[in-house]
Amino acid sequence: MPPEKIAPEFSAIAPSVVIGAIPARYASSRLSGKPLRSVAGRPLIEHVYRRASEAAQLDRVVILTDDERIVQAVDNFGGSSELTPTDCASGTDRIAWAAKKWPGDSAVINIQGDEPLIDPEAIDRIAIHLREHPGDPVVTLATQAGAEDESNPDVVKVVLDRRGYALYFSRSPIPFPRHSEAATALRHLGIYGYQMEALRRLAELEPTPLERTESLEQLRALENGIAIRVMLVDHAWAGVDTMEDLQRVEALLTSGGSATSD
Repeated sequence: MPPEKIAPEFSAIAPSVVIGAIPARYASSRLSGKPLRSVAGRPLIEHVYRRASEAAQLDRVVILTDDERIVQAVDNFGGSSELTPTDCASGTDRIAWAAKKWPGDSAVINIQGDEPLIDPEAIDRIAIHLREHPGDPVVTLATQAGAEDESNPDVVKVVLDRRGYALYFSRSPIPFPRHSEAATALRHLGIYGYQMEALRRLAELEPTPLERTESLEQLRALENGIAIRVMLVDHAWAGVDTMEDLQRVEALLTSGGSATSD
């Protein structure tokens, strides 16, 4: 049976404010207490907050968490946070819950809480696009994929139509290079900008078959006809999933080295 909501129409009203929301869950399957892990003398979540706060186009930056320890840490470094329920299934759900109290004409950028080297200029690009193109319900970023990315299921790939909208996201190599003149693979970066109406509508939708198969929540939007605009940037940035990632990021922060991901 096809989904009930196909190709939903969204109002094209420019947002009054753009909010940078950073979901931060204490529990992590691979690195327990990740947001509060010390990196170069500060909690990981503080680095993310400070980097996001450098984005000139954000009107507000807020950390959304289900854990009082993270709230206390944010208070200690002078950041802004809101407490959300523990049963939020994803970062998007956590943001949608908090956004019920935010202005209805806001736009929101979902900034991953484990990316302390995120590029503030990349955040600004999304914020500007949300303001200048209010008809685009969801906006995200991608960069050229490396040869080692294609077979790595932890690196999400995306293919686009000729207008720059996502056709599909996958953990598998896409497109399959049957011919030598193959399309260039793109590596998806896990940052999303939402017009408020699109965020709230997505949160109302049930998980979809492709989303469950790939374990990629952005496929819920595509399966329900919600367009995702993809903009290209020059490079990825290193995130933190494991202790090895944490050590690598700390080395980059303390040495002033490159913030890009190999």
